[in-house]
Amino acid sequence: MTVYFPEVSKVLFEGRQSKNPLAFRYYDPEKVIGEKTMAEHLRFSMAYWHTLVGTGVDMFGSGSAVRPWDKLTNPMDVAKARAYAAFEFMDKMQIPFFCFHDIDLAPEGDTLQQTFENIDEIVALIKDLMAQTGIKLLWGTANLFSHPRFMHGAATSPNADVFAYSAARVKRALEITKELGGENYVFWGGREGYETLLNTDLGLELDNLARFLHMAVDYAKEIGFTGQFLIEPKPKEPTKHQYDFDVATVLGFLYTYGLEKDFKINIEANHATLSGHTFQHELRLARINGILGSVDANQGDELLGWDTDQFPTNVYTTTLAMYEILLNGGLAPGGLNFDAKVRRGSFEPVDLFYAHIAGMDAFAHGLIVAHNLLESGELEKFVGDRYSSYKSGIGEQIVKNEVGFKELSKYALDHDQISLKSGRQELLESVLNRYILEA
Repeated sequence: MTVYFPEVSKVLFEGRQSKNPLAFRYYDPEKVIGEKTMAEHLRFSMAYWHTLVGTGVDMFGSGSAVRPWDKLTNPMDVAKARAYAAFEFMDKMQIPFFCFHDIDLAPEGDTLQQTFENIDEIVALIKDLMAQTGIKLLWGTANLFSHPRFMHGAATSPNADVFAYSAARVKRALEITKELGGENYVFWGGREGYETLLNTDLGLELDNLARFLHMAVDYAKEIGFTGQFLIEPKPKEPTKHQYDFDVATVLGFLYTYGLEKDFKINIEANHATLSGHTFQHELRLARINGILGSVDANQGDELLGWDTDQFPTNVYTTTLAMYEILLNGGLAPGGLNFDAKVRRGSFEPVDLFYAHIAGMDAFAHGLIVAHNLLESGELEKFVGDRYSSYKSGIGEQIVKNEVGFKELSKYALDHDQISLKSGRQELLESVLNRYILEA
């Protein structure tokens, strides 16, 4: 069997003093943090599209990536080689899960039937590789954005034939996800949005998107797929406005169309920043509303206004992310999927290892810091004290819905000399820094 990464053996934990670039310094899969191992907390996943299919292409230049499997000429041979390379990579990286779009696995054919046949052939191979390695499927999805047929959207297209075609693709992707034991299914509306309202029936498009999702829920029940359904928010790019703009927008959509019990949210860090929020904000909003389901782990560039999908290396950000995830009780059946790609200049196969090691160590470090912070209770105690006025007296009555404007007005007339306390933001930021530096 061909070895695609001969320069790398299994990547192991060597500790924070290690200088080996092909070793983990913080990620020790079997280390217990709290009541779970790191592997159980983090549930790392490889993104098939970036790691195996990505070529380094950007809007100004052709692909730069050197990938041994791309030397083959027959598209199905390439697809098979990618599958073998994927499982070799995940095994050597100790990554227990992967995620895919349907046409990541195999090339599209001239007809939809040919596309399905191509995918089915590769799925059979992947099923064997999963059995051999024990690697599992975190989630599957359908690519309803790349082909020109989706230029006006998929479920929100003005063309009903595109709506039907998209339904067929999702139907098959759901069946594949179930066949491979996938624990989730993701909907990312890559082109579900609009460029201008001058040519858009906004109401019909939103209604059709809801109809599409209801159909998916119904079909999942019909075939016995019990995995978690996820919606992945993104504000813009490629469309000017996408209907899944951010967590708050998705929440409103789900409740408007009676889908709130059927979906949770898959939050991508770079999408959060594109919507004008921090990653932590989106995680917390999802968490407190009970819909935090999974994470696409990456980061953006603050100087660039598009989705750069860089590997997550900012420990400050990963710490705050893991803080929310721990408070959420974890992510299972979701996980941390590296929806991230190496930079165009990092074109050698070994760079895939360096990138994933950096991301896995950053989240492992963040997990340690977040756990220590929560164990100490420093931040939680400060927040609790800051809102202590709602634990007794008039505040407690407000929380218990025992007063209205008349009672509050009477109270305020007798208590109009108000004393506030400092929010101490800088102090708390220094506390966070201390924990990060000590871990």
